[in-house]
Amino acid sequence: MAGVGKLLKQAQKMQRGIESLQTQLDAKEIDVTSGGGAVKVKISGGSKWLALQLDPEFLKEDAKLVSDTVLAAIQDAAKQAKEYHDAEMQKVTSAFQMPGFM
Repeated sequence: MAGVGKLLKQAQKMQRGIESLQTQLDAKEIDVTSGGGAVKVKISGGSKWLALQLDPEFLKEDAKLVSDTVLAAIQDAAKQAKEYHDAEMQKVTSAFQMPGFM
């Protein structure tokens, strides 16, 4: 049963690492611009939306262009946040190997 105790300690250590990482992810800010800077989106590494700024002059453009540009910025920000999250999570979890799972 000594193996179970070691496994439990590893799982607890990994859980603490993930909790610490979540705090770091929430603090990381990712800035994305689109439309030549007309649209600015800010998202945390934990995928919390922080800000959306639109250039007032850009809002005078065709509604479809504005809509498509905002959507592209949001999609890009979400993608970057997910990639950052996944890369950082991989760093934390790769240090822990559970017997029989790898």
